[in-house]
Amino acid sequence: MGDHHDHSKTFQPDHPEPTSDDALLGLALRELLIDGGYFTAAEEQAVIEKMQGASPENGGHIVARAWKDPEFKARLLDHGSEAIKELGFDLSPTEFTVLENSRSIHNVVVCTLCSCYPRALLGMSPAWYKSKNYRARVVREPRQVLAEFGVELSSEVEVRVHDSTAELRYMVLPQRPAGTEGWTEQQLAALVTRDSLIGTQRTLTTG
Repeated sequence: MGDHHDHSKTFQPDHPEPTSDDALLGLALRELLIDGGYFTAAEEQAVIEKMQGASPENGGHIVARAWKDPEFKARLLDHGSEAIKELGFDLSPTEFTVLENSRSIHNVVVCTLCSCYPRALLGMSPAWYKSKNYRARVVREPRQVLAEFGVELSSEVEVRVHDSTAELRYMVLPQRPAGTEGWTEQQLAALVTRDSLIGTQRTLTTG
């Protein structure tokens, strides 16, 4: 069975869309926070503009550099927060750790308390990542959950589940596909998917 699986039917969002009253309440709260000096409208706009540029392509760029540059990869795995600054990314003050997949290890990321997620590097989090179904089950029965995503792992592969927090974000470094020797960094980055960066996809396809 292939890794890429239509899991949207399994992990449906379990929270209602905000109502118009909620939206009005949010706007009122925003105005109170700005009036109270917690942040300015300009600061808010800067964050919005930064998030609009957020995409899994950012994470793919980091992965491709690690595949091409062993020294960068070593720095990335040793201290991810500092290494990604070399490529123009900064998650400060949040700590950032990169988890390397191998033939014997598969990493998967979750946030059991809410939905902490490195949006600047992976874009908006999918609905299933925020669902109680995923958050509860992937910790208790990770192999079964991964199988529902199409990731079939042999008993020899160790599954490691990593729980994000408000202070710490994770990203998976997937294995480089065979047959990509000599590929450019741009070509390699295009292979990387959001799900592979979370750990709910293991095998990347080359076409």
